[in-house]
Amino acid sequence: MKHILIIDDDVHIGNAIEEMLKKEGYGVWRAYSGTEAVLVLSQRKPDLVLLDLMLPGLSGEEVLGKIKGVPVIVLSAKADIDHKAELLLDGAADYITKPFHQKELLARIAVQLRDASCAGGRALLTYQDLSLDTDRHIAVAAGCERKLTRTEYAILKLLMKNPSQVVTKSRLLEEISEDTPDCTESSLKTHISHLRAKLREAGHREYIEAVWGIGFKMKEE
Repeated sequence: MKHILIIDDDVHIGNAIEEMLKKEGYGVWRAYSGTEAVLVLSQRKPDLVLLDLMLPGLSGEEVLGKIKGVPVIVLSAKADIDHKAELLLDGAADYITKPFHQKELLARIAVQLRDASCAGGRALLTYQDLSLDTDRHIAVAAGCERKLTRTEYAILKLLMKNPSQVVTKSRLLEEISEDTPDCTESSLKTHISHLRAKLREAGHREYIEAVWGIGFKMKEE
């Protein structure tokens, strides 16, 4: 099931869109402010975002700048062509002016989801300015690529899939064991140390932090 995040503080419009999407078989997540949207996006990754611009907290434009690796359709009453062009250049995949017809929105959603699934066949995980190419096993930190070993890749993939959680050492070993049977409890620390060094060298900061006595998690800026 494809999941769509609706970011809109207008409850009535959001409810209408949610009802429409669920009838079409989509899963729906909601956020009612820019700040809440950033929190939701730090915890889960939707397949597509519907973004209103007039939001409490962070504006829609500010939220757009924080969304990486997910197609965003802007829904806005602002019809100014220069503003539309600016948002499209800033990363929006599409822009629909309110009010809109439901059939048109569904069609545009279908197009974006189709294009995302066919975009070179390359799958990416993203966290802040870090991305992980799950086809080539390459991490890109602040625009710099670093090739990862099989074990380093498996560790980073698990951490990036759970960016707001502390992943325990036992869970790390259990979930990566099928892909990396050579990784043991005694060698895990060494693998993570090498991974952190590669990312630090590329991005000039720490991306993974140790939580003493428990495990590891993605480091917040």
